[in-house]
Amino acid sequence: MPVTSPATLADPDVDAVTVDGRPLPRAEAKRYVLLNKPRGYVTTRVDPHGRPVVTDLAAEDVRLYPVGRLDWDVEGVLLLTNDGALTHRLLHPRYALPRVYEARVEGRVTRADLARWRRGVMLEDGVARPLAVEWQGGGARESRLRLTFAEGRKHEVKRYCQALGHRVVALRRVAFGPIRLGALPPGAARRLTPGEVRALRDAVAAPVAARPGPPGAPPCPRARARPIMIERRRVPGR
Repeated sequence: MPVTSPATLADPDVDAVTVDGRPLPRAEAKRYVLLNKPRGYVTTRVDPHGRPVVTDLAAEDVRLYPVGRLDWDVEGVLLLTNDGALTHRLLHPRYALPRVYEARVEGRVTRADLARWRRGVMLEDGVARPLAVEWQGGGARESRLRLTFAEGRKHEVKRYCQALGHRVVALRRVAFGPIRLGALPPGAARRLTPGEVRALRDAVAAPVAARPGPPGAPPCPRARARPIMIERRRVPGR
């Protein structure tokens, strides 16, 4: 049937659409992959310096893109997909999707310090306040914490810990919204189940109202400007 109106609707799963007698290619199938990103991989499709990239670890029949970023020295949950619309919602601040991290930091942090960690601090790009902070152990030289943030700001976890006087030694993301890392080994990837994909869609079905601080909480203290120690790697040939 010839189409003369731009308002005509077509179902690509049912209708055969042609332009000047040539069929339009069908949309590629959507893929949703969970990767346990290891250290040393860059969160991009192509690296101009030749470093290994995360898409090398997920062999699929379509072109996949990372959902957000993890630093090259950060491990854990990273989603890869070719669903651009869902990616946009997963990363948009209005949906406040929780990200859960396990951090090993320098110095002693005790349970008595958790109130200060939960209060939040003022970073150079605004207030940073975790949804949750749990103490997981440690000693005089290092401590282990589980922190949940609802934003994906650059180096946010590292900057937050640094602002409280504790440099991050190791960092791993163990959950991204409803998706948990589980027992997936470092460097391994698997497709999400249909239930996990539905859970992701449900998690960003409606915006989350702005989250106030705890009742009676004082204003966030302004963090002193402390440099973040970023390890630099020498790129072969440079």
